[in-house]
Parts: sequence; structure tokens; C-alpha cells
Amino acid sequence: MYNHKRVLVALDGSASSEAVLRFLLEIAGPLDMTVLLLRVLEPIPPSVIETTRQMVLEDVEGRRRDAEEYLAPIAAALRAKGVTVSWQVRRGRPAEEILAAARDSHVDLIAMATHGRTGVGRLLFGSVAESVLRHAPVPVFMLRQPAAAEAAVEEETAR
Repeated sequence: MYNHKRVLVALDGSASSEAVLRFLLEIAGPLDMTVLLLRVLEPIPPSVIETTRQMVLEDVEGRRRDAEEYLAPIAAALRAKGVTVSWQVRRGRPAEEILAAARDSHVDLIAMATHGRTGVGRLLFGSVAESVLRHAPVPVFMLRQPAAAEAAVEEETAR
């Protein structure tokens, strides 16, 4: 019996992260699933512009507004296809916030696309997807986006 009624979909703002939505559209409606879209904003440390010696601080509210403006049309498109959807914007380390949102929202499944980095790329950049997979309190569905597919998605979106 299929018990995944509440699905958290982690999106990082890239077209490649949205690839998982195509798969979910196929199953969410027929299986009467509720989808929670999540965008995590990683804090940006303060920086100094050397030429003017000015401190540049993160515009937290502006970034939150941008994230909500990013999620709203995605949610609207899902609703138009009969999917029950809500969204959250959280601030913090992506893997930690994805896991916290999964626990707080009592989801049954986490769905996300992964960039599929291996070797040096994974060592240098870490892997949010890997951390989520290792520590998730629920099953995780991952759609791997190889670099070639990722580039094609980005190019298609740019048109």
C-alpha cells in the first residue's frame, strides 16, 4: 500500500532542481498527495567592498520575498493540475533545514533533484542530497541530474 501522502519537494531555485516536479505531477494528483514546496536560503556572511570600505549586509527580507515570488507560480501551476500544495521558505544550512522541515511538517517523503556530483566536486562542494539521504526521518526520492541534462534544462529555461 502506498502511504506517501505528504511530500516535501526541496527546490534550490535552479531549473534542474525543478525536474523532480515533472515526476511528481504524474503521481501527486492520482494518489491524492499534498506537496510542500521548500526553498532554503543559506545565510550570506557580511562582506566588505574593498574599494569603498563599506560593509555589505544580506537583505534577508528581500531574499525571502524573492524566494516566495519564485515558489508562488510553481505552486499555482501545481494547483492548476489539481495538486494540493503549500510552500515554505526557511533560512539556514540547506540539508539541516530540509530535514527540519520534513520533521516539522510530518511529511512521508522527501523529493529532490541532485546534481550528481562525484569525486572532487562532491569533496569541494559537499552534497546536500547525500546529507538529506543519510539523515532523513522518511524515505527520500532523488532524481539525479547529470551535468549534461542539467545544462540542457538550464538552456531550455533560458529560451
